[in-house]
Amino acid sequence: MKKIRYAQVGIGGRARMYYEALCSTYKETCELVGFCDVSQTRMNYANRMIKEKFGSDAIPTYGYLDFQEMIEKEKPDIVIVTSIDRTHDEYIMRAMELGCDVITEKPITIDEKKAQRIIEVQKATGRNIRVAFNYRYAPHHTKIRELIMNDTIGEVYSVHFEWLLNTQHGADYYRRWHGNKLNSGGLLVHKATHHFDLVNFWLGTEPQTVFAFGDLNFYGRHNAEKRGVKNFYSRCHGNEAAKGDPFAIDMDSNPVLKGMYLDAEEDSGYIRDRSVFGDDISIEDTMAVLVRYKNNAMLSYSLNSYMPWEGFNVALNGSKGRIEYTALEKPYINAGGNKNEEGATKYYKVKVFPLFDEPYEVMIQKKEGGHGGGDPVMLDDLFCPGKNQDIYKRAANHVDGIRSILTGIAANQSISSGLPVNVDSMVKF
Repeated sequence: MKKIRYAQVGIGGRARMYYEALCSTYKETCELVGFCDVSQTRMNYANRMIKEKFGSDAIPTYGYLDFQEMIEKEKPDIVIVTSIDRTHDEYIMRAMELGCDVITEKPITIDEKKAQRIIEVQKATGRNIRVAFNYRYAPHHTKIRELIMNDTIGEVYSVHFEWLLNTQHGADYYRRWHGNKLNSGGLLVHKATHHFDLVNFWLGTEPQTVFAFGDLNFYGRHNAEKRGVKNFYSRCHGNEAAKGDPFAIDMDSNPVLKGMYLDAEEDSGYIRDRSVFGDDISIEDTMAVLVRYKNNAMLSYSLNSYMPWEGFNVALNGSKGRIEYTALEKPYINAGGNKNEEGATKYYKVKVFPLFDEPYEVMIQKKEGGHGGGDPVMLDDLFCPGKNQDIYKRAANHVDGIRSILTGIAANQSISSGLPVNVDSMVKF
């Protein structure tokens, strides 16, 4: 049996889940044939880890300017894109033009112009794009899809969706490249793409009109100064002022962060442990969004990234009743611990309130793994396609990926203009 050949571009924290899976669980049918990254040190670290953990041979490495050379020489069937968000479109399009299918981390890209170019290249090449929406595969999120498919609360008219990021995980976005909106599109694109995709997935619809507010209220130097903070620093490493600061991270004491980022600073130029109270943060930390969907449903959404706990509250209101859905998630720092615990669910509860009957709690089988148990199920779907019939149709293509980011991109535009945004005017599929 011929193995499917994979190459991966962007070998940072989120990349680990894919390359470790390919070198272990899926090694009988899949072969990882190339790494591409801005940092040779980081790629060397990845090779060292897969050799120590799985006895794998070293994967050939290529600098980020040598992406095409990697494709031509290693001849992958599929390229996995786990690079910085603003570069996703470049690698997705070039991979398709060179004859490869693509698996990309979310968000598929960060603005409507890049999204339109992806649409056009996909049409021209006919290649397949999969977007890695692991939240679709978490048992509790899938259960909401099942309840709605089974007409449990009838036609869904409105959704309230509140997501809380705490001062461990939430803060991490402000010390990394994500804190610059040019890199990430802000949290309404980078993070909320998950949540907007879930609503699209649950309701089987797409956004029509978006209106939003957003501010940077907590992070950033100007906000810290208003609260009376006096001791500032640019980064945590080697800085006495960072010691004892609950918002600081210590990369020296964490082997993964040290090997992947601290040791790679010289050839990557990337500082992973910047202060969350720096001057150059350009994303919001307090966001409120209203969405009207094409099926006439409405969404009220909020995202705050400085909360005392991590998780979400969701309510879905329909013609036959209401679903209340809440979860407490395990906070984490990206690449700072066991990848299976990233976004792991500590507690969740789904309760149905029929219009003319007694409310009842829905039992859901818990699964191990990152992102509420969604990661291992998604990896099976990505690397063993067709293994299990999926009645929920959780596999997401480029259209799903773009529809999820259009809500966030429109929200960003609305925050800037103070006006509602018509989503259909943004791209043409």
